[in-house]
Amino acid sequence: MDIFTQAEILLRDAQYETWTWTGSAGPVTCFENAALMGFVHVFDTADALLTAWKENQQAALARHAASLRGAGAKAWNVYSVFLTPHQDARRGREIERIEEDFSLTRKIARAAITTADDLEKALLPLLSIRSKPLLGASNFETRLRTRLKDIPPDAVTAFLNETTPAEVARILGATS
Repeated sequence: MDIFTQAEILLRDAQYETWTWTGSAGPVTCFENAALMGFVHVFDTADALLTAWKENQQAALARHAASLRGAGAKAWNVYSVFLTPHQDARRGREIERIEEDFSLTRKIARAAITTADDLEKALLPLLSIRSKPLLGASNFETRLRTRLKDIPPDAVTAFLNETTPAEVARILGATS
């Protein structure tokens, strides 16, 4: 999987403006929306990530310093994202501890990014809240009646039978 391309697609789908910057250590996907901005760095190995993340963060900040100075409150929401497809449980925990370094930027650091789902899970702090609906065969009316148990049954029946709103209101008013 091409992590750079997939990250850019995922961020664009989340309404970020994205562009690529060729940093000293390779390409960087930059992203920004009304609330925050950041940089995605991808490394071939966990060792490369652990060795170079600070330098890459500093290079991205130096390169974009003028934009950051003019960003106002958004400058407090700058993210550095460090990703690698390399899988090594021991190094993976070391990589995740990068997030505990609160200097300069907020950080997301993950190893073992091999699928689109892995990438999406890593970038969740940057994505809008989404819930996956539980779809399946169910009886809508039964579910609704269960949830509306505090409303008089004849009012629920009137509502479900497409009774006029005025009539439903009258039924509710008569039973309260």
